[in-house]
Amino acid sequence: MTLKTTLAKEIVVRMPNKIGALDRMAKAISDKGIDILAVSAWVEGTEAVIRLVTDDNLRAMDMLRSHKYEAREAEVVVAEALHKPGMLHSICAKLAQGGIEIHHLYATAMTTQDHSLVVFASANNDRAMVLLNSAGAIPFPVDSLIDTDA
Repeated sequence: MTLKTTLAKEIVVRMPNKIGALDRMAKAISDKGIDILAVSAWVEGTEAVIRLVTDDNLRAMDMLRSHKYEAREAEVVVAEALHKPGMLHSICAKLAQGGIEIHHLYATAMTTQDHSLVVFASANNDRAMVLLNSAGAIPFPVDSLIDTDA
């Protein structure tokens, strides 16, 4: 399994589910020059729940708080995996074999990319990372996800 993993923080935002709310939040983050590396959003009742990984959580959290968003950070495992059939299965199987329960997971890749980004939280993130790294992965810094050549 070709995989690079690290522990990171995602930002979790809860806000009223209103048309344009996600747009306003994304614009405020963008206006500060902060890159959103991964995002997942859904609705629970009347609230929108957004989970995101950025290239600068400190500045993102400051901006969110200054705009009165209900935001907190939570620990996640971020994995950069080869984009090929069966990779998600490989990750999940390794975690299941290790007795690790996945709480939530989101991932993305374009068909033209050879790597995908997988973000998840589990019952034991430290052990999950050790299990995945023992399968041939190497820890990597989150800022290595940013393409500085673009």
